[in-house]
Amino acid sequence: MTAAMLLQVSTAVPTSAWGLLIGSTAVTKGVVGLLGVLSVFSWAVMLGKWIEFGSVRRRSAKFLAKFEHVDRFDQALSVAARETPNPYTRVLRRASDFLGGDARPGTARAAAPDMTASQVEALRLILDSETNAERDQLARFIPTLATIGSASPLIGLLGTVLGVIDAFVGIATKGSGNIGAVAPGVAEALIATAAALSVAIPAVFGYNIFANRLNRFDSELEGFGSYVIALIVRDRAA
Repeated sequence: MTAAMLLQVSTAVPTSAWGLLIGSTAVTKGVVGLLGVLSVFSWAVMLGKWIEFGSVRRRSAKFLAKFEHVDRFDQALSVAARETPNPYTRVLRRASDFLGGDARPGTARAAAPDMTASQVEALRLILDSETNAERDQLARFIPTLATIGSASPLIGLLGTVLGVIDAFVGIATKGSGNIGAVAPGVAEALIATAAALSVAIPAVFGYNIFANRLNRFDSELEGFGSYVIALIVRDRAA
């Protein structure tokens, strides 16, 4: 009789995290479900950003390899016109639009007057604006990874606390306080914490990786804009 009772107890208690989740309360299932949605979204963002950063890097590297061999602004515009649009070519276009018709490819340099200090500063502000726009475009959804990484542990903690409360309420109702009665409820509650960490850790790693790549891209594009200004000023002064 004792062996039969022990067999019933052993089969009644789940022996895996999945089994605990299947038999968990609606609160725990709801929290884990919400964390699952956040996990899918964060992985989708990371995959999309990985593809987007790679595409921008390839197109930009192809253009910059040819841009290194130009020594005049009109030559740079000619190279940009033949390349797939990318952040660097768009910065060049903004500079060309600011300068007007005398900056079009093939225009003689001698026809363009020297730039004043105020014009140089205005051009710098315009290129900075374009750089910020390109950075904001590439930064879409990256802050969301930080939000998921910081909010997921709190959501998991909420689910754990509510699960522990429910477990102790059940113990008080049944009048049993031994470890065999407490452990399943606590283990079930801790599933929410484990799920939260599995969501938060990849999201934080992804945010740091893409934030670093974004900062490096921003610095490189800003340096490119400064070089474009120097190229234009040198052409005008020649």
